[in-house]
Amino acid sequence: MNTVLALEGVRHVYPNGLHALDGLDLALAEGSFTALLGPSGCGKTTTLHIAAGLLAPTAGRVRRREDPPPPGSVGFVFQEPVLLPWLDVWHNVALPLRLLRRPRAEIDGRVAALLRTVGLAALPRLHPDELSGGMRMRVAVARALVTDPRLVLMDEPFAALDELARFRLDDELQRLWLARRFTVLFVTHSVYESVYLAQRVLVMGPRPGRIVAEIPVHEPHPRDAAFRTSARFAELCRTVLAALARSGATEAAA
Repeated sequence: MNTVLALEGVRHVYPNGLHALDGLDLALAEGSFTALLGPSGCGKTTTLHIAAGLLAPTAGRVRRREDPPPPGSVGFVFQEPVLLPWLDVWHNVALPLRLLRRPRAEIDGRVAALLRTVGLAALPRLHPDELSGGMRMRVAVARALVTDPRLVLMDEPFAALDELARFRLDDELQRLWLARRFTVLFVTHSVYESVYLAQRVLVMGPRPGRIVAEIPVHEPHPRDAAFRTSARFAELCRTVLAALARSGATEAAA
């Protein structure tokens, strides 16, 4: 396996004494899509922050193919879009490239291409407060991808959206991943979303977090509405739910 990132025996205790992770092992193969599923407070976001290099583990080892990762090689999509309200769509998406001091022609080309890809090419001058929640999240995804990252970390990015908007953005993310084949670690509370998107689902147990089960999803991409209503999808969801029940992590839901 060509490993992009590996967390080995990772433990993390916050300064206030909160024991977030203990003995967590996780490896991501290049171009893979992995979902990380578990109850609130089990350490999923802490895992993402350590994977991104935003947080150092208390113990254990983090191995990256490139260490430190080159600027722009890791994209992060937070639970909320975290857009700058004084910037329009175009300049929010362009911000990472501007911070990297990329040439203007490169910035213009990449931003234009990504706005077309996420369906916002007609709205480049709107500001965040003029957009729906789904549109704001599309801007956040475009911003995370504009540097052409090899690793994309996503922290429940679609959880606040209504079900239909969430389905649309799941499909959009799947299409982007198939086109670009970046490596994805996708945190979610949703069993259905994890099975629909991922090549494998990792289940975390209650805090202190660790991986307690791995469920492969050997179904071809792209997946569509027919897969969501198939007997195989239902079977896989039951398997993941059973793993959650065995771990005591029963808060995750549809």
